[in-house]
Amino acid sequence: MLTRKLFRTLWRYKAQFISMIVMVALGVGVFLGFNVEWYSLEVNTREIYDATGFADFRIYSENGFGEEDLKAVKAIGGVEDATRFLTLNMAVQGDTDILALTVSENMKVSGILLTDGAPYDENDPDGFWLSDSYAAANGVSLGDSLTLTWQSLTFDGIVRGLVKSGEYLICLPDSTQMMPDYSSYGYVYVSPALLDRAVPEAYRDSLGSLYRQINVKSDLDKAAFVERADRVLGATRLILSKDETVSWAGTQGEVDEGKTMASILPVLFLAIAILTMVTTMHRITASEKTQIGTLKALGFKDRRILCHYSVYALTVGLIGTGLGIGLGYWFGWFIMNPDGAMATYIDMPSWDLFAPRFTWFVLAGINVFLTLIGFLSVRKMLAGSAADALRPYSPKRMKHLPIEETKGFKRLGFGTKWNLRDCLRHKARSFMTLFGIVGCMVLLVGGLGMKDTMDAFLDVFYEKAINYTTRVNLDSGAMTLEEGKALAQSLNGDWSASRAIRIGEKGYSLEIYSITRDKVRFADTDMKIVPLTDDGAYICSRIARDHGLAVGDKFSFSPYDSDEHFTVPVAGVLDSMTEGVFMTAAFADKAGIAYTVASVFTDEADIPEDSRILNRQSKQSVMDSFDTFMDLMNKMIWLLVAAAVVLGIVVLYNLGVMSYTERYREMATLKVVGFRDSKIGWLLISQNLWLTVIGIAVGIPAGIGVLGFLLAALASEYELKLSLGLPTWLVSILLTFGVSLIVGLMIARKNRHIDMVAALKTEE
Repeated sequence: MLTRKLFRTLWRYKAQFISMIVMVALGVGVFLGFNVEWYSLEVNTREIYDATGFADFRIYSENGFGEEDLKAVKAIGGVEDATRFLTLNMAVQGDTDILALTVSENMKVSGILLTDGAPYDENDPDGFWLSDSYAAANGVSLGDSLTLTWQSLTFDGIVRGLVKSGEYLICLPDSTQMMPDYSSYGYVYVSPALLDRAVPEAYRDSLGSLYRQINVKSDLDKAAFVERADRVLGATRLILSKDETVSWAGTQGEVDEGKTMASILPVLFLAIAILTMVTTMHRITASEKTQIGTLKALGFKDRRILCHYSVYALTVGLIGTGLGIGLGYWFGWFIMNPDGAMATYIDMPSWDLFAPRFTWFVLAGINVFLTLIGFLSVRKMLAGSAADALRPYSPKRMKHLPIEETKGFKRLGFGTKWNLRDCLRHKARSFMTLFGIVGCMVLLVGGLGMKDTMDAFLDVFYEKAINYTTRVNLDSGAMTLEEGKALAQSLNGDWSASRAIRIGEKGYSLEIYSITRDKVRFADTDMKIVPLTDDGAYICSRIARDHGLAVGDKFSFSPYDSDEHFTVPVAGVLDSMTEGVFMTAAFADKAGIAYTVASVFTDEADIPEDSRILNRQSKQSVMDSFDTFMDLMNKMIWLLVAAAVVLGIVVLYNLGVMSYTERYREMATLKVVGFRDSKIGWLLISQNLWLTVIGIAVGIPAGIGVLGFLLAALASEYELKLSLGLPTWLVSILLTFGVSLIVGLMIARKNRHIDMVAALKTEE
């Protein structure tokens, strides 16, 4: 009998049960989805790091490292293994593409993972092991021949294998690009034998060692390793830990961002789901009070009645959790699949989905808690004798509030007074409605505000700051300073130089600019374009924050591979893509800082062939990479907007039905005394709109606060500044109002079917 009653009751309250199931499914789906995303990324990236021997430290030297240097590093206590490492950005002959030619003398460190073709052979003088993503984007197949050029050297070879590498997990040519573009940039591993064949001995003697890097696997912390490496190498070197590389920092940044998101948005959805469950189960058990009393009068024990009604909550939890698990894995797959959003950024071989173990315990706990809600809701109705339980549920009597005696309240219309009293009488329902509207606004303002913020960022840094057509990268070691300036003059361009420096114990980039043609611009912390002056050095806001520096302060830095120390004043603080120090060439000359020209920024379309030119990078190629980034971001934003709309509809409809049920007898009374259906419907709609206005007023600052927190936690490396445009305000407000109005109209239509006689027979 109770089984049949279970299904009849589920059907009777189908709207409420469906809304609770949807909210639980959304909460579980968002919670599981975000955790699947970051944990799958963590597991899959660790697999390729382990498979390719990703290095823990990288030691750099402009003069290169010999075999004795490598032996000295390997002899350091705590060093597991090491290799001399070479990477050179080379032009693909007959094309504008660039390939990072890479050599690792010991493939156990900073090696490769073969995905197709022949295994790596260190003695093969003609073999190319090419990035499979670059090959796919450019139609290169196994057995094809490629020719690369660098200065006056030519590297030709045959594609033996297609590979992936932990070193190039995020494959970017430089810090100006945020997203990889394999159609124009990739990497290729070659053997030391090919390097020996392609580089004449006389050329090597003139350059010194080509291996400008030693990659090391070690469990030492950075401070200990740096101290020991400097001691055995006899000089201060630029040493980066894996945390300071793009491939590691970028992927771990995504993991940390996923963890942060998993600790914010799911909480909102789960909180709304649980609060919806509390209020709805209370209302259902209140409506079932007579049924509960009847069962008790028929001899059913309290324990059995409790179990029966607890099953409703358990059913909602289990169905919602099941749907939520499917939704969560779909969300994880949407982000984490070879053709998905994350694949445009991270080049992983495996895209398997994993969920952290703790998520299953959380889901089990959610179902236990939901069942407990149902248990506690019905237990309250079982208090007293069977006769007490048989009496219909009566809401608590509403006492007159002091505000009702004021002249202002008495001047209000009937509808306003009625709705105010109802809100105060049913505080839980009113609070839940308000909470749902606030949640809807937070998602809309946060999602659309992130798009506004990124649009403003791109407008400043890539539309205004990049005022050139082509960036020409030079081989600064193959020319003097005067030759570099002359080359820049011939291209009618501005130029820059770069040196690696150390401030305290951390390494940064020193960028020196000569800007006479307005090809490069800079933005201050207010995102306004400002010129560089000759009064001192400019630092990025991250350096200012980390070292407690402000305009007018002085700071010291030391170039690597040098015993020099420089103390300079801070002329300004900039927002930038590069974490570094910036100054004019005039100030660098005055301070006595040595440099050579590294890049030229020009609008010249016809750039002559010159052995001193390493490669060319167009502004358009940089912007194209952002199209991919913005496409990824837009997909995430529309997901948030869709989630906000679903959240608003489900919560408001569920609570609207509850409001209609609770006020059924009151509306029947209004109909008896002559109120038309349209007037009663407006009373229902107006209360929703009141709460919507309050929810919007609270949701706007809450959304701004959440967005500000996310920008600080997720995108601090880009130095984003929160920006919200007028369309965001309008869309967020109008969409929330629209959802509230549509749901109100749906509920208002129900008053046409009120049975006045039956309603007024019930005991109040």
